[in-house]
Amino acid sequence: MTQKAIQLLIVEDDSGLQNQLKWAFSQYAPHIVGTREAALAAVNRYEPPVVVLDLGLPPDPDGASEGLATLEAILEAAPDTKVIIASGNEQRENAVRAVALGAYDFYQKPIDVEILGLIISRALRLSQLEAENRRLQSANSTAPFHGIVTGDPEMYKICRSIEKVAGTDVTVLILGESGTGKELLARAVHNQSTRAGRPFVAINCAAIPETLLESELFGHERGAFTGAVKQTLGKIEIANKGSLFLDEIGDLPLPLQVKLLRFLQDRVIERIGGRQAIPVDVRIICATNQDLAKLMVAGRFREDLFYRLNEFMITVPPLRDRPNDALLLAHYFLNKFGVSLGRSVRGFTKEAAAAIAGHNWPGNVRELENCIKRSVIMSEGKLIDLRDLDLKPAEADEGGLTTLKQARERAERAMIQRALVETQSNISLAAKLLGVSRPTLYDLMKEYDLKQ
Repeated sequence: MTQKAIQLLIVEDDSGLQNQLKWAFSQYAPHIVGTREAALAAVNRYEPPVVVLDLGLPPDPDGASEGLATLEAILEAAPDTKVIIASGNEQRENAVRAVALGAYDFYQKPIDVEILGLIISRALRLSQLEAENRRLQSANSTAPFHGIVTGDPEMYKICRSIEKVAGTDVTVLILGESGTGKELLARAVHNQSTRAGRPFVAINCAAIPETLLESELFGHERGAFTGAVKQTLGKIEIANKGSLFLDEIGDLPLPLQVKLLRFLQDRVIERIGGRQAIPVDVRIICATNQDLAKLMVAGRFREDLFYRLNEFMITVPPLRDRPNDALLLAHYFLNKFGVSLGRSVRGFTKEAAAAIAGHNWPGNVRELENCIKRSVIMSEGKLIDLRDLDLKPAEADEGGLTTLKQARERAERAMIQRALVETQSNISLAAKLLGVSRPTLYDLMKEYDLKQ
């Protein structure tokens, strides 16, 4: 979709300002109206993602009652619309009230079209991200990438790689920090493969005591050990014809590494206490947050097993290296938990959105998900604010830095990320917001390994 096709509704009764705004935002498809009835008709007809609304509308041009009523009517008809309030000095309190009712932002008159244009651009970007979230949520639950929400180029490359490798039967090794979504990617490999209708069995090698893990993997016969009162199938056998996901494979004890290697070579197992060789047809997908190369040097992970598992490797970038994804995922989780918890929360305040975009998220997507779930529970209004998130403002989040140089670098990186998010990665606009030249911004992005 070109920018000219994007619908923009401006609700303003001043004819002079109507002409000025229509000319200033001609890069969109602007529709100018001056009453509540006309605004609702335009919302229903054109479905604009963004509306600029004057509070002083007839029959109450000197007050805010009609403007606030128009806001409520627009949000009732199209709850996902981003409404920007344009207000005069005397209407500032009403503008704040409008934001509490669900307006995206407010801008105080007299209007500077350049600044208002940036607010519109940011609102449009957020609307597009939320629309993508809704598309992903409405996708069939058996889709190969169900639950994977991203706008990051590296993550898109990973998804394309999964599409290519899923149709084969090679073993896949997924590397990445805790909380980056490695199991979701493992499920995507399974769901995209010819084994999609068969079992997907997951086991966390770090969560089960070593004395029980062998039985969990390979199963046991009745009487094999004290307490073995019946024959029990192991996870490998249960996953027959399907996929077995071995999470935290780096924590697999050495004796079991030998048994797993033997299975990968021969594709047969023996239950504990049994003598029968049982053939099993299963695809192995592994994941770990550990450095397997260091574990091999330390003698804690077998080199021959590593090469058996590493037929195809996927490395998942942490959330801090996916600058646009934090806010995208935050809106996805907001919609998810708003529905499941029965809360009518519409979005985030500007300060909250900036804090989400600027936070380092050491716990990655899992930490972000928990943060948004808690904020939905704690929120008392229609917009989540900093207090609900329990995050520091973006500019004040120092993350335990110890030197001025580190603090400056972290602040620069966070502000560049924020500018790129707010300007849809438009380098010229981002440079203008940051007060630097385009070449300087490119140099800083290269220095901090930030992608456009």
